[in-house]
Parts: sequence; structure tokens; C-alpha cells
Amino acid sequence: MNLTQLVTNALKSFRRDVPDYVGAGVVDISTGMLLAVDTVDNHPRDILDIVAAATADLFQGRMVVQIEDLWKKHRGVSDNRRYFNEILVNSENLVHLFMRSKTNPDIVAVVICTRNVNVGMLFAQARRVMAELDAR
Repeated sequence: MNLTQLVTNALKSFRRDVPDYVGAGVVDISTGMLLAVDTVDNHPRDILDIVAAATADLFQGRMVVQIEDLWKKHRGVSDNRRYFNEILVNSENLVHLFMRSKTNPDIVAVVICTRNVNVGMLFAQARRVMAELDAR
């Protein structure tokens, strides 16, 4: 199965399985490109593209990379492993979960829910979908 089909299937699973779902997207953070998106409402493409760019900054912005490099140095780690794999952001009305793929660290899924979401269930269901994406 190719990456496009894997991403499409993951978005369908997020919509079906994540509680209080508002939307999801998959970003290639090496390019900052939004690979695919699914939302319950229509959102302007320029806003979605900005979210993709912001996702790349969250995981590999200059300061984030500097923090990761300092921790590696402090711990004596010399590999290219990334430390930041999941980031939860609470905004005024929404909860945004950013999750890096374990098998392809340049792929990040963004899952957005209402503030009513049970955060534990959000993590459990989103991690399950990511595990399916990574297993293929």
C-alpha cells in the first residue's frame, strides 16, 4: 500500500474512532506540506497550509532542535533520534494533538477535537490509529 492510501485510511480511522473529532491532517515536516486533511467543517486552504507549516516548526524549529541536541549531549546520545514525538496544545475552543510517526519521523498527524474531549481517550484512540499507520 502506498503512502497516499495509508494516509487516507488513517484520516478515516481518526474521524471514525477519535472522540469529539473536529478534523485531522497529515504533514510531511521535511517539506512543510500538508499531505491530506479531513475536517467536519470547511476551512480555507491558506489556514490549513499555515497549520502544516506550524506543525513543522513545532517538531523541528530551530529552538526545538537545539533543545533536543542539548539533551542528547547531556545524555551522551549520538544517534539522530528525535525526542519530541507527541505535543498536546489546548486552544480557546479546541484540543490539538500532534503525533510523529515512529517509522517515518518526517510524518506527523494532527488530530483536532473539541474541548469536551476526554484527553485520555484522545491519546488512546489516536495512538492506535498511528500504530496502524506505522505497521504498514
